[in-house]
Amino acid sequence: MEKIELNTPVTSAGVEIKELKMREPKVRDMLAAEKAGKGAAVQEIAMFAALCEVEPAVIEELSMKDYKKVQEAYQDFLS
Repeated sequence: MEKIELNTPVTSAGVEIKELKMREPKVRDMLAAEKAGKGAAVQEIAMFAALCEVEPAVIEELSMKDYKKVQEAYQDFLS
């Protein structure tokens, strides 16, 4: 489990989110993300939302700086 501290909190359903916790990805997560939509960005957002157990809208609201942290956390699982 990777903890990701957000520089800019996001609000979802009236709850402020200051950190995300990403679990280790599995092949089934990749397959589900491929079914989520066309385009690499949509698939990546779906993957990150699943791994962090949040709605895709939460990932979409991240600042680009925080989104990069999420991408880096994902890459850490792959290396």
